[in-house]
Amino acid sequence: QVQLVESGGGLVQPGGSLRLSCAASGSIFSRYAMGWYRQAPGKQRELVATITSGGRTNYADSVKGRFTISRDNAKNMVILQMNSLNPEDTAVYSCNAHYSPYGPLGSSYTYWGQGTQVTVSS
Repeated sequence: QVQLVESGGGLVQPGGSLRLSCAASGSIFSRYAMGWYRQAPGKQRELVATITSGGRTNYADSVKGRFTISRDNAKNMVILQMNSLNPEDTAVYSCNAHYSPYGPLGSSYTYWGQGTQVTVSS
């Protein structure tokens, strides 16, 4: 089982930057696709960015060009670098790990961290 712990959230002014980290337990971290999701007050949780076990990335349109997801398999970590933040980015950001060892029709495993608060305000 994978345990995920997020860190790096906090209060930042509009236009500022934050770097979120997600630390994972276990020895099979490199097998998992990783992602960052966020949920703002009154809104549903939405995808922010994902990175596959092979390093391919995908971003929500709202964060393209501003956010960068990366992973360091040696450290069992995934990073979300957030630049040019605006108040609309305020949300709880959660780390996700997903693994499908038997292919798309077989069993899969999904894990979530507790989340870290990001507040963008002047």
